Amino acid sequence: MNSRNASLILLLLWLAACGGGSDDSDSGGNPSSPPAPTVADITLLFMGNSHASVNELQRMVADMVRAVRPGESVATAEAPGWMFLEERSRHAPSTALLRNQQWSFVILQAQKYSSSGLFEYSTTGAEELIRASRQQQAVPVMFPEWPRRGVDETMRIYDLHVSIAQRQVACVAPIGQAWDLALQRHPSLQLHADDGNHSNPAGAFLAALILFATVTGDSPIALPPFPQFAVGLDTQADLRAIAAETTVAWPPRAWCPGDPLAD
Repeated sequence: MNSRNASLILLLLWLAACGGGSDDSDSGGNPSSPPAPTVADITLLFMGNSHASVNELQRMVADMVRAVRPGESVATAEAPGWMFLEERSRHAPSTALLRNQQWSFVILQAQKYSSSGLFEYSTTGAEELIRASRQQQAVPVMFPEWPRRGVDETMRIYDLHVSIAQRQVACVAPIGQAWDLALQRHPSLQLHADDGNHSNPAGAFLAALILFATVTGDSPIALPPFPQFAVGLDTQADLRAIAAETTVAWPPRAWCPGDPLAD
């Protein structure tokens, strides 16, 4: 293989990895074996890739829900492997986990999108997972990813997820809008990891606040501090205010109005 061909192959591999959500398929990341049965008053199933998995994001959401539902138990589970929703819909362990347990909410992250905006990827898998969630009497929640550092793509990602919810009713969490507002109001705030793609703990906390508001219908502004997380309490306060403002401007239940399963 000559050096020109080798360079071309490396470039193509890099471009493939930069698709929506990054290609964190089930070859890495979280365990491939299914979690133990999840039993609680409020159960949250996360189906996605590393963006919904790292920096304790799922624990953050659960702790926030517990804070406003003190009389109810809350549990989370993560579908095995990290993969795009199209792959997830054909992944037997994931679909079995979805169909064989009772879930209150199913959070769907990792809809593949074109980083350049020049290509379109199938949304069939996401739509199938939404239908399967509703068949289980669970509320499906679409998790649009935050924009990459320095890339103006929030609305493109959000609109893609809204288009899915228009075909199969689902809530759509305005996570990217919250990130944009936070960085506009607090330019020195760091929300991205070093790779400019994933979150750091503060970014995960902000995403968790938006998911909390989507799941509960409550404003994040009333949440208490959470000293157990690696986010300073002053920063938490700033992010709560940002999340509260975002969810007023971009209601996360706008695409699942009056959803009887969400209340």
